[in-house]
Amino acid sequence: MTEWFEQWFGEEYHALYPHRDEEDARRAVELIRAVVPWRPGNRILDLACGPGRHAAELERLGGGGHVVGFDLSRAMLRRARERTRAALVRGDMRALPFRAGSFSLAVNLFTSFGYFLSDDEHRRVVHEVAAALAPGGHFVLDYLNAEEVRRALQLSEQGKRRSENGERRRDVRVTRRIDDNGRFVIKEIELRDEGRRFQERVRLYGPDELAALLVDAGLEVTGRFGNYDGGPLEPSAPRVILVAARA
Repeated sequence: MTEWFEQWFGEEYHALYPHRDEEDARRAVELIRAVVPWRPGNRILDLACGPGRHAAELERLGGGGHVVGFDLSRAMLRRARERTRAALVRGDMRALPFRAGSFSLAVNLFTSFGYFLSDDEHRRVVHEVAAALAPGGHFVLDYLNAEEVRRALQLSEQGKRRSENGERRRDVRVTRRIDDNGRFVIKEIELRDEGRRFQERVRLYGPDELAALLVDAGLEVTGRFGNYDGGPLEPSAPRVILVAARA
């Protein structure tokens, strides 16, 4: 059975969100640079790199030619090639194709995690990342704040969204809900003028649950932040940003 993320992160995603969060990408990488300094020559893994926003910023702030972007979506990787010189690798984050100890820093940003139905699969991803880190390396996980999502979930929105080239306006309806078990937030995207639907489904991990995943993989959580400015991780914070280190 095809997973939702294999269908959604293609050209339709770009058509609806052509300039999504460029400023957030810059702020996120500046925070990482401040709390996990890296040296020229260090190898950096941008896990689920998408269209390359963060990979480009990692290069700009000192990553040079040692950034590797990894993603499952061919469409995303094509977009990433337009904005970054990073090495781009296609694959599944549950089975990383890198040798043990390959990277000094790995990042997973803008809620590019929690996509699978099984918690064992999420656990496997974190173990794969930990194995790819060199001793003393760091992993930065940037995730939604489940408590804030539950409190402020916008159930529906509808309107016209202009396509990337500005020549077309799509009639889009978005609905959101939390599943009956309270484990996932589910977003349904309907392109009404095209008769097509897509779905996003993300696990509602709390900060302590995410930290437990990191610890289970042999990492030590060394920092917790609630936004890209380095603010505290509070119940109302927009993000959960965890910094973990490998011994």
